[in-house]
Amino acid sequence: MDGGSGLNILYVDTLDAMRIPWLELRPVSSPFHGMIPRAQAYPLGQIDLPITFGDRANFCLEVLTFEVVDFSGSYHAILGRPCYAKFMVVPNYTYLKLKMSGPNGVIIVGSTFSHAFTCDHEHYELATAVINSS
Repeated sequence: MDGGSGLNILYVDTLDAMRIPWLELRPVSSPFHGMIPRAQAYPLGQIDLPITFGDRANFCLEVLTFEVVDFSGSYHAILGRPCYAKFMVVPNYTYLKLKMSGPNGVIIVGSTFSHAFTCDHEHYELATAVINSS
């Protein structure tokens, strides 16, 4: 979850792991900034994917548009403000939780602090490697 991101990002490794052919990507000609230090990033394309939060008894499903990028990341995808708006979620960064309305009550999506620390550490190592290679 990244409430500061204006895009939903999907890494090409995740697209490949999902066995989605690249031919399903829509072309995009606009670059974006902030993902690669001191450089523009050009997505390979866009794709619409159904995203579900919750369980069988209480779930919310929406179709999100992702920018597919061909560079390394420490995550499978980044859910940004477009996701938050579509699902009308309320993020709580202190507790690493997203809350949204479901048909049978509130849906809470979360993680653990140890998992967040591991992801942050991997992200730091990746960013350091990219900056040092420049």
